[in-house]
Formats: sequence, structure tokens, C-alpha cells
Amino acid sequence: MAISNNLPNPRPSKHMIDFFARLIPRRFRTDIPVVPVVRLAGVIGVVTPLRPGLLLSTIARSLERAFATRHARAVALIINSPGGSPSQSHLIFGRIRQLAEEKKIPVFAFVEDVGASGGYMLACAADEIICNEFSIVGSIGVVGASFGFNELMEKIGIERRIYTSGDRKAMLDPFLPEKSEDVKRIKAIQNDIHDHFIALVKERRGSKLNGSDKTLFSGEFWTAQKAIELGLADRIGDLRSTLRERFGEKVHTPLISGERSLFGRRLAGVGLLDAVTRQPGLADDFISALETRALWSRYGL
Repeated sequence: MAISNNLPNPRPSKHMIDFFARLIPRRFRTDIPVVPVVRLAGVIGVVTPLRPGLLLSTIARSLERAFATRHARAVALIINSPGGSPSQSHLIFGRIRQLAEEKKIPVFAFVEDVGASGGYMLACAADEIICNEFSIVGSIGVVGASFGFNELMEKIGIERRIYTSGDRKAMLDPFLPEKSEDVKRIKAIQNDIHDHFIALVKERRGSKLNGSDKTLFSGEFWTAQKAIELGLADRIGDLRSTLRERFGEKVHTPLISGERSLFGRRLAGVGLLDAVTRQPGLADDFISALETRALWSRYGL
């Protein structure tokens, strides 16, 4: 007696597979490339409760979440910063490089208005730097600024009283006359920081650099095309088209922001610093606003 082989095929069709695949959230699908995006914007290291700046403590969790994203093919950084604190710039740079090497995935930096000074140091953490054609790039140098109020105090009859242990403890006090030996000392510190900055750029950009040290590391800044010619950036483009070109039309680019608590407030160490950490007064806020405005205005913004 013959046995019929006309049984239904137990294997699902391609149409059924595609149908059920569309029901799976994109972040869990292995067939869609994922490139998480972290935004690094603002002055680096300038922080008051009303004017949060970029610190490692404010961005660390976002970076860690981005690099821990399942099936991530790369991490994209959106950079828009005129710089700020050298130490905080280097701390953020270092964390990005550590995570990239641990996860063995590439990093792309996309410069918006400005990637200058410490902002350019952040861009150097990437394997490729992509700019808008109107981006400002460079300013590889060190700058310090202060005010001098000693003559004003003399005119209005205010006496400065300061007590220190240590000959240089009141160095460059804005309420005391400036001393040439103090200026010499601060310039020596700036030169040391500048040398380390130059070494970092040379290490990261390597043979791509195309210009003399006098040109590249003078503190000058350029628009994107000139920066590309000098080897400080790689190409002109935008995040969406560049990542689609590299990873396909379906690439998923989730923006990774700081974690929030149950009530929607940023967790400590992610957004604003806790009020307990620092409670500046109105004068501090005013000076911070002036310094921030001065940093952006250097680049015509």
C-alpha cells in the first residue's frame, strides 16, 4: 500500500519569516545594522546648575550605554564644542578610546558648528572625522584668561587682604598687580599642556596630517575644506547619509542620552551635577555665562 507524500511543508515560507521579523523591535533584530549616537555639545568643564557643561561624569553613562548596545557596528559622536577644560577633554577622549578598543568597533565623529580646541580633542577620539562644509575645526592650542581689578579697587578705596602659606599661593590673583614671574610660570604650564595636545593629535591623525607644525598647532582654526586639506578632518558629510553609505539604507541610529529616574529627572553624574556638589552664587553664574559666550564668540557664533 503506497503512502502519500503530499503532506504540508512544515517549514515557514520566506513571506512568513519576513512578516514575523517586522514584529520584532528594530533594536533586537540582527539583520539591521545599529550605530548608536552620542551627542557631545557645549563648553567642556564649565558647570553651574543653570549652565551644565561637558564633564566625564555627565557623559560617561551615555558612552558606556552606546558601546554596550547589542549588535552595534560602530558608535557615532555628534560634536559641537568650542573647547574648555583640557583635563576634562582628555578624560572624555580617553574613555571613548578605552571603550572602542574593548568593544573593537569603529568610532565616527560628526562635527556640527564647531569642533575646536578641546572639542577637536574629542573628535580625535574617532577613527574618522566628518564635517559640515561650514564647520569650524582646529584651534590646537591653549588659552587662559582673567581680569585685573587692582587699579579699580585703588580708585574706589578697597583694600585687598590675603593670607597665604606658600610664596605662590596667590599667583595671578585678579585683585593684585600682575607679576612677570607669575606670567612666566603660567605660560610654562600652558606650553606643557600644548605639547601633550600636539602629541595626541599626531598620534591619532598620523600620516594624514599635511602641514607644518607651525601651521597646524598655532591655535588657528579653519573651515571644513581647509581642515581636510591639512589632514585634521577626513571628509564633508552628514550623519544620516554617511552611515547609510557605510552600513546600508536600513541602518538604525538610536540617540543615546543620559539615564533618567522614575520621575524623569537626570540621574546624578549624568546631567546636572547635584546641587550639593556645587552651589555657586549669582556672580559665579554671571562670570560663567561671560566665559561661555566668549568661547563661542571666538568662532563667530
